[in-house]
Amino acid sequence: MNIKYLPFAFTENGIAMLSSVLRSPLAIETNISIMRAFTAMRHFIASNAQIFQRLEIIEHHQLELAVHQSETDRKLEEVFKRLDDSSIQKRHGIFFDGEIFDAYSLTCQIIKTATKRIVLFDNYIDETVLTLLDKRNAGVAATIYTQRITQQLKLDIVRHNSQYPAIDVSIFDHSHDRFLCIDDTVYHIGASLKDLGKKWFAFSRMELPTDELISKI
Repeated sequence: MNIKYLPFAFTENGIAMLSSVLRSPLAIETNISIMRAFTAMRHFIASNAQIFQRLEIIEHHQLELAVHQSETDRKLEEVFKRLDDSSIQKRHGIFFDGEIFDAYSLTCQIIKTATKRIVLFDNYIDETVLTLLDKRNAGVAATIYTQRITQQLKLDIVRHNSQYPAIDVSIFDHSHDRFLCIDDTVYHIGASLKDLGKKWFAFSRMELPTDELISKI
């Protein structure tokens, strides 16, 4: 459809002014019809003012809900992203009786994040601790400081090191607590690694570099 000229639109006042100029019966009848249309429109708007107000409020709430939903989606995406990011280390936690696998799984997860070294301070170790440290990546050095090396433990260490990447075990009896150092991160552990999940215990990431802890030996 090709319209050469734009149409004219009249306001209610314009129609009233036009009726004073055009005197023909058709013009008068048309003006009356138009004025009735304006009257009906005003009546419709006045009768439904509350509905329009509610629609405006609903639209406003819909916009707020959309913004809130968008922000919620962003936060959930960030949470899932962090859960999927294996480079993010858990800072603290607590395990209860019987949660042996969960404690073991988390410890393995932490050990696998090491890229340079693992240093363990634990006064009570056995062959299970050696096996646990075998979960580390290739090329990662492992050292254990423990209170006492029995003849059986010494034999286990020799047999282990003859088959797997060596773990250096030394006597150190000045530590009461247990610490697991992953590269430059130090974790305080409330139970020996060989007893994970057997009783309540907690672990927490400390704001202390590994070198500072080792320098006290």
